[in-house]
Amino acid sequence: MSGTDIDDPKAAIRVLLVDDHPIVREGLALFLGQQKGLQAFSHAADADEAMGAMARCAHHLAVVDISLEHHSGLDLIQSLRLKYPALPILAMSMHEETLFAERAVRAGANGYLMKRDATRSILQAIRHVLDGNIYLSPAMHTVLAHRLRSSRNGEIVGGAVDSLTPREFEVLHLLALGLGTREIAGKLNRSVKTIEAHRASLKDKLQMPSGKALERFAAQWLDRA
Repeated sequence: MSGTDIDDPKAAIRVLLVDDHPIVREGLALFLGQQKGLQAFSHAADADEAMGAMARCAHHLAVVDISLEHHSGLDLIQSLRLKYPALPILAMSMHEETLFAERAVRAGANGYLMKRDATRSILQAIRHVLDGNIYLSPAMHTVLAHRLRSSRNGEIVGGAVDSLTPREFEVLHLLALGLGTREIAGKLNRSVKTIEAHRASLKDKLQMPSGKALERFAAQWLDRA
């Protein structure tokens, strides 16, 4: 929908909101509904509901939380991009953009917005992605430019972290922040057994000899990110 004007009262821009927390969906829908030219047309709690909503109605924009209960939001973004190649998609998350924005854009998102900045920046982000641009914060643009320069100088090479699934990447990030297995399970709305399986997979992929070694690696990786 490049060139769509959210300030045009005749333009009924239908927004699909995907977030597994009802209070976030409802609060965001209320905020967007008060904006001229915007309509929070559909809500979805997970990937299945989101794909169903898209099949029932042609939305102009999808706002997707990357931490969903049953599927990764990054996987959903990939699915939406594959099925609806022209759909503007704005990823939104509690996770730090320096770690997740690049992965979201690689998955097919047109922009990345931190939830803590949503009220202040979401209209600007929506304008950017509807105009066919990539929305990232100025700080994230600087980070990506630095990574590009470093990559050209051979300082950054693809590592085992790049092979992780979106969910494994989330678990690694939360381990790096010092959260335990139960805390991560609660944060991601998963069972402790599921998080333990993700930890085991991380140990295998990252070739860590123990859980403690994995936690140390996660902390060091976050410091370098």
